[in-house]
Amino acid sequence: MSNHLQEALETLKGTGVRITPQRHAILEYLINSMTHPTADDIYKALEGKFPNMSVATVYNNLRVFREVGIVKELTYGDASSRFDYVTTEHYHVICESCGKIVDFHYPGLDEVEKLAAHITDFDISHHRMEIYGTCPDCTAKKAH
Repeated sequence: MSNHLQEALETLKGTGVRITPQRHAILEYLINSMTHPTADDIYKALEGKFPNMSVATVYNNLRVFREVGIVKELTYGDASSRFDYVTTEHYHVICESCGKIVDFHYPGLDEVEKLAAHITDFDISHHRMEIYGTCPDCTAKKAH
């Protein structure tokens, strides 16, 4: 079992959340997925393993994970929310054609919060940056 999964399960147990087989599977899928899946994506991936699980079950579990702080809900534009397992601070590059989201880490931007706090005297809680463009797959399709 990956360290991330073990840590996430410990976090959940520490907040009194029961670890059901569905909850375990949803969390494991999220941690192993690099695609920032929607709740529907997760449901479709796991419905064969859990035929009695509903999309509502997936949403409810994602809400619990978000409230505990181990998952971020990404809402970009009018598309469905996507979910990202929280590891390190990172940004997202989003394809305007197909909606693919790719993680991007740039440590220099961490200074933005300190600078903003210094200049404005705000008590900064967080920041969010999105970068938009066209992914290599969509660029290749356009070229043909």
